[in-house]
Amino acid sequence: MICRVWHRAVLSLLLVAACGNGQVRHYGVEVLQTLPHDTEAYTQGLFFHNAALYESTGEFGSSSFRELDPESGRVLRRLNFDGKYFIEGSVMLDRDLYILTWTNRCAFVYDADSLKYRKTVRYPREGWGLTTDGRQLIASDGSSRLYFMDGDFKVQKTLRVTLNGKPLRLLNELEWIDGRIWANLYTSDQIAIIHPRSGKVVGLIDCTGLLDPSLRTPDTDVLNGIAQGPGGQIWLTGKNWPLLFHIRLVRRQRG
Repeated sequence: MICRVWHRAVLSLLLVAACGNGQVRHYGVEVLQTLPHDTEAYTQGLFFHNAALYESTGEFGSSSFRELDPESGRVLRRLNFDGKYFIEGSVMLDRDLYILTWTNRCAFVYDADSLKYRKTVRYPREGWGLTTDGRQLIASDGSSRLYFMDGDFKVQKTLRVTLNGKPLRLLNELEWIDGRIWANLYTSDQIAIIHPRSGKVVGLIDCTGLLDPSLRTPDTDVLNGIAQGPGGQIWLTGKNWPLLFHIRLVRRQRG
């Protein structure tokens, strides 16, 4: 708890410093639609592929990978993992499904269509978020760095992410949207929009209040989960949240 509070305090200082910087655009969100979400799903990865919605969930003893009905949020298919694995980010690229683990030092590869297991690959760092630009994998590890990798998880490029020239840590779940990398900032209700070549944060999305306080329980955790669906729809959720949110960005002016 102390660690999380400390992280939140440091992150808040960085985000406050970004206010008034003309190079960083600030956004709020407007909810357009909601869908039910399993409150037992500790969301680690969220993405669309061929109009289908997928989610990876964490926690030792209850980690899973799921295909969700994008119309109802209902679980259509589910892979359960051995209790020794803590599943993290996931994404599909070409014919493969890639799934990271947190501290197990391995990643899994499945067939993207059948969800049939293909192989386990050694992974040399903590696994957090995972996305793709359509050519390569992009991963976070909770630090201020993003790793661009090939299909064998070999690093091709490392990107240092900065906000106003300072490293921005706690990069978590990732999504590639319109040529930019969106990253949940762990312990916060903020999403960073990152330029994939410079690593500079070019936008901040404030999702404070997205989940109504009346819907929170002792198990409700932080915002985590970004997915761009058909037609450019953007969906957000959180760990053990009861809802998925279809949102649009609302530009905010900062003095």
